[in-house]
Amino acid sequence: IAHRGSHKFVKENSLFSFFNAINENYYGFECDVRGTKDKKFYIYHDMLYDGKLFKNLNSNEIICDTLESVLKLNTNKKVIALTMNACGIDGGMGYDNHLIAYLEKEKIPATLFVNATWIDRNPENMKHLASNPLFEIGNHGYSHKPASVDGKSAQGIIGTANISELFDEIELNAKKIELITNKKPKYFRSATGYYDEVAVKIANSLKNEVIGFSVLGDEGATLSAKKIEEAFANVKGGEIAIIQFNHPESQTRDGIIRVIKKLKEEGFTFVKLSDYSLK
Repeated sequence: IAHRGSHKFVKENSLFSFFNAINENYYGFECDVRGTKDKKFYIYHDMLYDGKLFKNLNSNEIICDTLESVLKLNTNKKVIALTMNACGIDGGMGYDNHLIAYLEKEKIPATLFVNATWIDRNPENMKHLASNPLFEIGNHGYSHKPASVDGKSAQGIIGTANISELFDEIELNAKKIELITNKKPKYFRSATGYYDEVAVKIANSLKNEVIGFSVLGDEGATLSAKKIEEAFANVKGGEIAIIQFNHPESQTRDGIIRVIKKLKEEGFTFVKLSDYSLK
């Protein structure tokens, strides 16, 4: 029996330690559960929390880990974080040089999520993007798989099969990016933006902020320019928008240029994820 899970390298009484115990073929694991005064239950070992008896606390006094991806910036100001993906799968190895040139000319910042295969096919473009402070580089995975611990599929793509494969999906691409940028990426976005709860926890434990989105800008570079404009029609301050920059043959460039011009006229500015705290 794994006492509080298998936690040689991870936090005890955590989902990560419990799944380690399963993967290491323990017969089972035990954990500690404590209740609060308002009858909420937590996996926690000690009788005291912050110097007080756990059972005398209300749940709003307990700070615990969250298992969610970030969907918005923590602000109501008229700002939008433009995030752009390059996935590196079949048909997705391209580079929209004209879109990037427009962003550079107009000084529109963006957070760029890149996959390992795309980096290998676009080494000079990657170096160019990494050298421009207008952009920050995010991690879009090593093999472009949904983030799972049991191989769950999303949008027809098979997810990472277990904790070990998920670890490699995050860390191998992080190391590849760091070799180019001299900086380990802070933000992780999986293929399709799918994460199970354990995957989020694992990504967080590896010091990654898991990034979702609140505006689906081009639906994987499949929308017309008009539909892209419509996707941004009712945006509010603090949105995180997602588009692709690896499909120059699509209408994403024309659509997002129209969107940028319109939103700037309405008083919006564009920012990188790192410009604001996230929620």
